[in-house]
Amino acid sequence: MLALTRRKGESLVINNNVEVDILEIRGDQVKIGISAPKEVPIYRKEVYLQIKEENKEAVSAERMDALKKLF
Repeated sequence: MLALTRRKGESLVINNNVEVDILEIRGDQVKIGISAPKEVPIYRKEVYLQIKEENKEAVSAERMDALKKLF
């Protein structure tokens, strides 16, 4: 993991096409802005993990349905 220190108004660039700007710092919260191409998905981690889990469950359910159809 790369740990960086940034101040309000500063930014960082990822892979030449994603820019993360520090918009506001208030107490222990940091507001960031992300500029990226439309084809680059951006999720909050908790949402990403939920999507990943739902996809696992969907695959398991599809496999069970396929197995039931075989018998």
